[in-house]
Amino acid sequence: MTTIRTVAAHEVVRAANPREVTEADEVGMAVGKAIDGSVSRASHEFSQGRRPTRTAMNANAAAILDEELADAHIDLPDVERAKHLAAVSAVLQEFRRSEVMGLVRPRSRLILINGQVGVYAQPDFWNGRDRIYEMKSYHATPTPPDVTLQVQLFQLAFPGFRSFLAWFDRHAAPVTTTIEEVPPLAPDVAETVLRRAYDTGREKGVEKVLEFMDSPTIPYALADPGVP
Repeated sequence: MTTIRTVAAHEVVRAANPREVTEADEVGMAVGKAIDGSVSRASHEFSQGRRPTRTAMNANAAAILDEELADAHIDLPDVERAKHLAAVSAVLQEFRRSEVMGLVRPRSRLILINGQVGVYAQPDFWNGRDRIYEMKSYHATPTPPDVTLQVQLFQLAFPGFRSFLAWFDRHAAPVTTTIEEVPPLAPDVAETVLRRAYDTGREKGVEKVLEFMDSPTIPYALADPGVP
């Protein structure tokens, strides 16, 4: 049996971009999860031939938001909660009109580095053939380092696929939608990302038996992982 150390892509991103999380950050993450959960469910239903309604999508998002806030022990005033839910609803409606609607989340893949470290990577959506999408409910230019690294890991997990960032800016009035293609990884950039992932996995990874893992595996080799 082969024992490897595994981490999730978001752990690699967090290790590379450490920062203190404030209550405002936690609220923002809760809003983001409400959007992500609702659009993922609605898009899946749409792919199955159903037509999720605006009311159903809003209700699902509200339930997720309240659950996330409760888990974080945050009690929002009603006015502030209503403001966030209005922004969420606007994003959901923009999503319904976008090219991403009807796409589903792919299975998580395992980036296997030198047969020793595995990184789970799962973008938000794919078309099953040649495109992957990562969705954000804000728009930042230039793309922040954490988002850049996140997408680079997805590119390693889905070689040969075109990669897109789908920005739905909930802070804009009205909400704006920007879907932009991410350039392919240059070989030197890919190596840098793999080394960062390898180091994070060696330091923070959880041991698992490779033969018992059922994620599609994408192998990579670093000539000398001990050299920075």
